[in-house]
Amino acid sequence: MTTPDTAAARQHVEEELLQRVLASFDATPDARLKEVMQGLVRHLHAFVRDVRPTEDEWQRAVDFLAAAGHITTDTRQEFVLLSDVLGVSMQTVNVNHEAGRDATEATVVGPFYVDGSPEVPLGGDISAGASGEPCWVEGTVTDTEGKPVAGARIDVWEADADGFYDVQYDHGRLAARGRLHTDEHGAYRFWGLTPTPYPIPHDGPVGALLRQTGRAPLRAAHLHFMVSAPGLRTLVTHIFVEGDELLASDAVFGVKDSLVKPFERQPAHAATPDGRDTGGRAWTRVRFDVALAPARAEGA
Repeated sequence: MTTPDTAAARQHVEEELLQRVLASFDATPDARLKEVMQGLVRHLHAFVRDVRPTEDEWQRAVDFLAAAGHITTDTRQEFVLLSDVLGVSMQTVNVNHEAGRDATEATVVGPFYVDGSPEVPLGGDISAGASGEPCWVEGTVTDTEGKPVAGARIDVWEADADGFYDVQYDHGRLAARGRLHTDEHGAYRFWGLTPTPYPIPHDGPVGALLRQTGRAPLRAAHLHFMVSAPGLRTLVTHIFVEGDELLASDAVFGVKDSLVKPFERQPAHAATPDGRDTGGRAWTRVRFDVALAPARAEGA
C-alpha cells in the first residue's frame, strides 16, 4: 500500500527527472527545436506518469515501433499509417488550416502520394489501365476571392476497383494517378475511376493494433487531390462519395462534410461530356471546385 509519504516521494523523483530532461535542451540553438523537444518531453513524461506502463509494456511499445520501421519501404510508410489511424495526421491538418476562411478544406495526404506523376492533358484519362468504373471529374480552381487560377497544378491519385494503389503492385507501372494544369479560365477536367472503399494496408503492426482494438482498417471511398499555384497555399485534400456507409467510420478520420460530393451515376448509353465511348459501361460524374487560400507569410 502506498502511503502519502511514499506517494509524495515518488512524485518528487518523477518531477525531478522531468525537470532535468527539460533542462538538457535549454541550450538548443534553434528556438523552435527547443520548444518542440521540451513539449514532447513534457507530454511523454505525462503519459508515462498517468498510464504507468510496466517495463514489459514499454518494451512492447518499442518493439512495435521497431516493427513499423522494418516494414517501411520506399512505397509503404508504416509510420504514416500509424499517425493516420491515431488521428494525429488529421489533427496536424486541423491545426495548420484555419476553418471557415472560404478556402477548400484540407485532409490527410495518406501514404501513397508519388511525386512526378504522369502528365495528363485536360480531358485525359488517369486510369492507365487500372480497373474500375469510369468517372468524369471537372471543376475550377480559384483563389478565395473567386478569381480563376490559370496554370494551377493538380495532382490526383486513387485506388483501383480492387482497393489497391499502383505502388502496391509489383509491376512498377503508374496508374490511377496523374498531373494536369488548369486552363486560362482556371478549369480542369479528366477521366478517372469512381472511388470505392478499401482497407489501408493491415498486414503489419498497425493492422495488428487495429485488430487488437476492434477497429476496422477501411477507408471511405475517395479521390486524392493536391493543388498548387504560385502565391497560393498548396492544398492537399480528397473528395468523398455521397452516400458511402463508411463516411462516419473512416479509418484515418479524414472525412469532412464539405468534401462529400455527389457522384452522379450515368447509364451506359448516356452521352459523355467529351464524346468518349465508354464501351457500353455505366459511368459517373462529379464536380469539385477548389478555392486556394493565400500563401502564408514566412514564419506565420
